[in-house]
Amino acid sequence: MVNLVYLYIIKSTAMKTIGQVINLVNKIVFVSLLLIMSLSTASGQNVWKLNTEKEGIKIYTSIVPDSKVKAIKVECELNTTTAQLVALLMDVKATPDWVYHTKSCVLLKQVSPSELYYYSEINLPWPATNRDFVVHLTATENPDTKVVTVAGPAVPGFVPVKKGIVRVDNSSGEWIITPTGPEQVKVEYTIHTDPGGSLPSWLVNMFATEGPLQIFRSLKIQLQKPAYKNSVLAAVGK
Repeated sequence: MVNLVYLYIIKSTAMKTIGQVINLVNKIVFVSLLLIMSLSTASGQNVWKLNTEKEGIKIYTSIVPDSKVKAIKVECELNTTTAQLVALLMDVKATPDWVYHTKSCVLLKQVSPSELYYYSEINLPWPATNRDFVVHLTATENPDTKVVTVAGPAVPGFVPVKKGIVRVDNSSGEWIITPTGPEQVKVEYTIHTDPGGSLPSWLVNMFATEGPLQIFRSLKIQLQKPAYKNSVLAAVGK
């Protein structure tokens, strides 16, 4: 990059003023910085590999640096409204009805209609130990695009660590809900979780492939319930 700058300076000796040379150097440095920044951003993005595609549900996995567990992304189209889907996601008491292997889910604190904290325990088959976590759930809407993002990172505190259950401290999930029609949305769900402790590879693989598929199958059924049919998106954060 430095050699390139020097080459342009040498070619610029025919210019009438030193100011022109300085201006050229500044432009080269600026373009170089933009290139470095773009390369840095691209290298930090996940590279997703399609793992499963069934019933209009696409499941991708991606390697995460310094983690033994892959990130998961799910994409699909749903015949529902943004308001109905957000209402379901914020209805934590109904979570065991549709989220894979969820044993219990308890609302801890309702900050607003679009923000809450909840505790959940995940039931794992023997010989694995159950996991639990506390999630801070928030829903925000882009006022221009009407795209709603529901973020749910795991947070410490609120519930003491329980004997015989492994506490998950490192987990981050996100729903991006894009309206595509009067009663149709495109959903992109991503999650990466460090389950802590030791888990057999067959169990990790089961949750990475079968889990998301079962969740979205159940999600479609859950959305048909009358409790969500007349939902209105009125108090989502901006």
